Amino acid sequence: MRHFDLSPLYRSTIGFDRIFSLLDQATGPEATTYPPYNIERTDENAYRIAVAVAGFAEPDLSIEVKENTLTISGEKQADGHVAKREVLHQGIAARAFVRRFQLADHVQVTGASLENGLLHVELVREVPEAKKPRVIPIAANSQAKVLEATAA
Repeated sequence: MRHFDLSPLYRSTIGFDRIFSLLDQATGPEATTYPPYNIERTDENAYRIAVAVAGFAEPDLSIEVKENTLTISGEKQADGHVAKREVLHQGIAARAFVRRFQLADHVQVTGASLENGLLHVELVREVPEAKKPRVIPIAANSQAKVLEATAA
């Protein structure tokens, strides 16, 4: 994919830093594909991210939200009481990972659950009342005001 230089836009715009950063990330080098994930829309304003985390337990996983960035990370904890064993084939990846998702404004994480090797993170978009569209009523007997003006 082509790389676009957005630096001229940084010099002539104010307040669009986040958008340009997202564009830089999208046009940058391809990110890793581990672990695989799905993003689902479960309702008009509700979403779910499902991350395949086979082999990870709850204490091995971390979910953090900071400044519109959702970070899911996993790292296997050392298990001291497991007997020494010889693995003949390692097909289940249990390597550490960090997966980041950029959240739109007003998207909040409402919960997370781990079931059948899938980590489900529930999200909802809650637009504040001040940001929602308003209907302005039109008065039935309104008269347009005529301003008197004198010709010059």
